[in-house]
Amino acid sequence: MAIAAIGGVAASGGGGDDKKNNSASQHGGQSGKDGGKDSGGKQEEAAKKAFDGDGTFQVGSDIKPGTYRTSGNGVMDGCYWERSKDASGDPDSIIANDNVTGSSYVTVKAGDKVFTTNGCKDWEEVPAKATGTPKTEMSGKGGMYRVGVDIAPGTYKSTGNTEDAGCYWERAKDALHGIDSIAANDNATGNAVVTIAPTDAYFKTNDCTDWKKTS
Repeated sequence: MAIAAIGGVAASGGGGDDKKNNSASQHGGQSGKDGGKDSGGKQEEAAKKAFDGDGTFQVGSDIKPGTYRTSGNGVMDGCYWERSKDASGDPDSIIANDNVTGSSYVTVKAGDKVFTTNGCKDWEEVPAKATGTPKTEMSGKGGMYRVGVDIAPGTYKSTGNTEDAGCYWERAKDALHGIDSIAANDNATGNAVVTIAPTDAYFKTNDCTDWKKTS
């Protein structure tokens, strides 16, 4: 069952110092107990560090528009990022944000003014046509995986999820992290089954048991 309009990053994750959590992602808190282990396939085009995981950067001068990736973030790291339309620091300036365990991809647009990142591993620029060796299993605790690069499309199952853990998954059209980016999502208890389409761009998972491809 899809969860429609979604308003806030869950406060359970390490969002810096409880930053203004109003992301379009439903469960951005990513409070996995043993997060930080990426299970995506190795990207064959080695990405270079683009900028540090801590700091506030002006788009166009400090960093250029594009898609970036941070990986290996543990739950205790408190990785938080934010795309903003200005540098006022007001909640209304936030375009999108997230608290990250594991990996995350973010597309910074030319119209963005500021990109803020706290407690994250270094960000790497992602080539538009990156290739990799897609895996058929992935950690469910926390992470964002690029379809066709980190994980293979197909039907995946995650079993034994408890209501207290708050298992959340999301099929995404892009890495903008807006409501319009969500192709489908759900909060799961017990077994979770999702078919990731070849046309999906990314798959996000938080506080779930590990996912395994069944077909």
